[in-house]
Amino acid sequence: MATRIGRSATVLSSVPLQILFFLNVVYFVFYFLATLLMIIYKSQVLSYPDGNLAVDLVLLFIMIFVEAIRLYLGSKGNLREEKVPMGISLALTCGSAMLSVYFLVWQTYVLRADIIINAILLIIYCLESVLDIIAIAAFASAYA
Repeated sequence: MATRIGRSATVLSSVPLQILFFLNVVYFVFYFLATLLMIIYKSQVLSYPDGNLAVDLVLLFIMIFVEAIRLYLGSKGNLREEKVPMGISLALTCGSAMLSVYFLVWQTYVLRADIIINAILLIIYCLESVLDIIAIAAFASAYA
C-alpha cells in the first residue's frame, strides 16, 4: 500500500465544479451545433459583408479549441487537486467568455436565439469561475 507524503487524506476536489464541467461539455456540443446552423442559416437568408462569414466561422472553431483545452485542464486539475491546471482553465474561461460575448454582441447578425444560447453559456462560465476560484483557494490552503 503506497502512502502519500505531504498530501492530506481529505478530498478537496469540488463535486459541483466537476458536475458543471460535465454539463458544460454537453451544453457546448449543443451550442456549437446551434451556432453553426444559425451561421449557415444567416449566410443563406441574409447577405453577409465580404469576409465577415469567414471571421464568424473561424472564431467559432477557435472557440471549440479553447473550450476543449479549458474543460480538459479544469476537469483534470480539479480531480488531481492541482492549482496550475485550474488556474490555466480559469484564464481560458476569460477567453471563452470573450468569444461568447463576440457571438452575443459583435457578430454580423445577432438573432434572438443567439442571445439566449450565449446568455446561458455566460451564466455557466460565471458559475464555473466562482467554483474554480473556490477550488483553487482550497487547494492552495491545503497544499501551501
